[in-house]
Amino acid sequence: MRIAVVGTGIAGVTCVELLRRRHDVTVFEAEGRPGGHTHTVTVEVPEGPVPVDTGFLVYTERAYPYLTRLFARLQIPTQPADMSFSVSDEVTGIEWRGTSPATVFAQPRNLLRPGFWRMLVDIGRFNRAGRRLLAQLEAREASEAGGPGDPFGPTLAEFLATGHWSPGFVERYLVPIGSAIWSADPAHLLEMPTGTFAAFFARHGLLRFGDQAAWRTVTGGTRRYVDAVLGPLERQGRVHLGCPVRAIRSTASGVELSTPKGPAHFDQVVVACHGEDALALLADASEDERQVLAAMRYQPNEALLHTDRRLLPRARRAWASWNYHRLADPPEAPTLTYDITRLQSLPTAERLLVTLNRSDAVDPARVLRRLHYAHPVVDRAQVAARAWQHRLNGRRGIWFCGAYWGDGFHEDGVRSALAVTRRLGGEEL
Repeated sequence: MRIAVVGTGIAGVTCVELLRRRHDVTVFEAEGRPGGHTHTVTVEVPEGPVPVDTGFLVYTERAYPYLTRLFARLQIPTQPADMSFSVSDEVTGIEWRGTSPATVFAQPRNLLRPGFWRMLVDIGRFNRAGRRLLAQLEAREASEAGGPGDPFGPTLAEFLATGHWSPGFVERYLVPIGSAIWSADPAHLLEMPTGTFAAFFARHGLLRFGDQAAWRTVTGGTRRYVDAVLGPLERQGRVHLGCPVRAIRSTASGVELSTPKGPAHFDQVVVACHGEDALALLADASEDERQVLAAMRYQPNEALLHTDRRLLPRARRAWASWNYHRLADPPEAPTLTYDITRLQSLPTAERLLVTLNRSDAVDPARVLRRLHYAHPVVDRAQVAARAWQHRLNGRRGIWFCGAYWGDGFHEDGVRSALAVTRRLGGEEL
């Protein structure tokens, strides 16, 4: 079959890899570079050029089994990553890093703060409550007599309203870590179903102390897997970069794409871009497509690659790979700084950092690159809409995949791609 893949994020790249040996595959990408959220930037430093990841950063083999298989298939080298998390609260001045007792009390005066101790107690309480909730949801799903019930459980806001949780726990742990993980607006994070939140934590070993998963990063930058898949097709002239598809329309003989180079006709089209963008491309969207894809909203985030160490915590022992900023006047977006030098074990004396949504705090003279990303908003409507992927796929020769069909991470993108390629006769991971 002649198949078009629209979009080169993780879902699109996975589709290309599993379809290209059995079908005639052509790729369209609106941006001038492939990869979507996978974006490695080469930075010149005194030690030489270094590849710096600015979007997709890390994964764990425990929670990302299909991505792990994809990397093994492509022979992509990976290495352990220093995955740590800190919070700097500019309202109270409290800083802490959740790695060890020494870093939790990076500021010795935290030992004398009753509210800080209450936060630590509530973290343990939440972990136990999260495990109980997951057990209840699993039992309800397995029970034939249990009825449909609520498959997602209460939202985080509803859950917190009934548990007498301390403000310190919510403001300096739950919202920061959730906002950082999902790159979510802190004000909207609490709209997420607690079951979704707890299930993610359970998969990554975050609901039990000492059970944290081992994190890894791609040696030499995550773009290596994108190049490995698309390189052969690029050499054949079958990857069209900077070529935004303007419309997708089903026809009597297949599917037609409207592109800057003119109309292109295919037997099947895989739409592997953001849900809201996919909907905008459909010239003849069905009511189901409109309702489901409209539920897939996104959070825009500005990222600055820079070398301004002032964005790291003031207490050196609180420095982490992910450093969350709680601001007195927060924007409608997450604010945090990734220490890429630490995360990727880069051999640089200068610390290479990526800060989200806090460009006014970064010294302009130390900015290396300004980037923009968008992350799925995980709320009740999005979680409910996920169940519709298999119902929408294949209608009129049009297929949908993307990380938005799950929690918004690379593993979700790979799984959504497999839901497409298996039905199109692709290879298996």
